[in-house]
Amino acid sequence: MSFSRHRLREAAFQTLFALDASPEIDQYPIFQEVLTLNPKEPVPEFAQQLVDGVLSHQDELDEKISASLAKGWTLARVARPNVIILRLAIYELEYDQSTPAPVVINEALQLAKTFSDDKSRRFVNGVLGNITGHQASE
Repeated sequence: MSFSRHRLREAAFQTLFALDASPEIDQYPIFQEVLTLNPKEPVPEFAQQLVDGVLSHQDELDEKISASLAKGWTLARVARPNVIILRLAIYELEYDQSTPAPVVINEALQLAKTFSDDKSRRFVNGVLGNITGHQASE
């Protein structure tokens, strides 16, 4: 089965969100459910790469997010969906680089629109703008 990169980012977000709440759980059943994979069907490489990359670079990603927050804000104060969206986007920007920055930012905003709210979209856009110097037009 073939999936769009957007759909694979959504699946990576959902998997990372579940792992954030319960780090000990197995990833495969989450991917299987959100992508409706057949039993034993492999997880698409791009989705697995995103999850593995975010997990292996999480400390550095969180440092970048923290450094880009407004004065007085801490990572603990940021809504979990927004943290995970930012981790995914920053991972792609810093470590993958196969997708242009404006596309990564737009994808992050789409995830915020799907899994959060308009205020979160503006927040994600602002943090990514601080990191990259690019912002999507609202």
